Amino acid sequence: MSIAQPENLPVALLLPGQGSQHTRMAAGLYRHEAAFTEAMDAVFDALGPDGAQVRADWLSERPRVSIDHVTRSQMLLFAIDHAMGAQLRSWGVRPAALLGHSAGEMAAAVLAGAFDLTSASRVVWEMVNRIAEAPPGGMLAVAATAEDVAGYLAGDVVVGAVNAPRQIILAGPVEPLAKVGEALRADGFTCRTVPATTGFHSPMLDELSGAATTLFARLRVGTPYTTVYSGYLAKRVTGDDMADPALWAHYPASPVLFWPALDALLADGPYRLVEAGPGQRLASVARRHPAVTRGTSQVFAALPARPRGGQADRESLRELAELLVD
Repeated sequence: MSIAQPENLPVALLLPGQGSQHTRMAAGLYRHEAAFTEAMDAVFDALGPDGAQVRADWLSERPRVSIDHVTRSQMLLFAIDHAMGAQLRSWGVRPAALLGHSAGEMAAAVLAGAFDLTSASRVVWEMVNRIAEAPPGGMLAVAATAEDVAGYLAGDVVVGAVNAPRQIILAGPVEPLAKVGEALRADGFTCRTVPATTGFHSPMLDELSGAATTLFARLRVGTPYTTVYSGYLAKRVTGDDMADPALWAHYPASPVLFWPALDALLADGPYRLVEAGPGQRLASVARRHPAVTRGTSQVFAALPARPRGGQADRESLRELAELLVD
């Protein structure tokens, strides 16, 4: 079997979600990279007067509203994922596929041309403000399989994401989640708190997500010009999937099946996988995939793994673009 040369492989963007956010994430690109800035401003403008405060919190070292609050983390991750994809395209990078994680899934739909950016931004904003009214919740990363933790789950705590074969995220109400975490740590499991003030991808948000179907029904669905893989369906998204408002309304409550979705993507052929968003959480997971470890696919990240300032953001993204543009 011949292996395609890395420079000839198509590009697939991995768009991160909850847990990847941090203060001033990707802010070093703003007002320096034209397409990125235009895309971010389009989102802020779509939010009306609220957009100015979201932008101010994003650019501040001491935001008025915590960057981990749902109205900041989800809104800004959606905006940044989309804006980074737009910037790469402006330099000639043409993704053949898109795979989003959590909020990144909506960004993927917009980048693919299925949803209009302005309309989608307004729907996401209304959605996250509804989620902000939900009871307090949290998320916990555990180095284990879903089967390993099944006997520990109680009090509406569930497996909210399967990121890798032995890397899952638990989600649920604050106190039950803390008790589950204590029990897991006592039995030797490695656990790490995921920055979140809401129990995303858990039954906590079921009722709210169901009520939000009417929000997403307002979105006009276009024909995607880029293939999208769903972290919720763990497969390539069809036209019927894209047009189903219930699918999009339930993304905050549905479990994220990132690893199975990555399997589906890489089963369709080798790629240069590029994490196009804050940090390198998805890239670090993708590097463990057999298609990568055997050398048929490669993994890149657009930004540094940890915050290193605006200049590092710009240098990292431009170095990546030079590698990717044929």
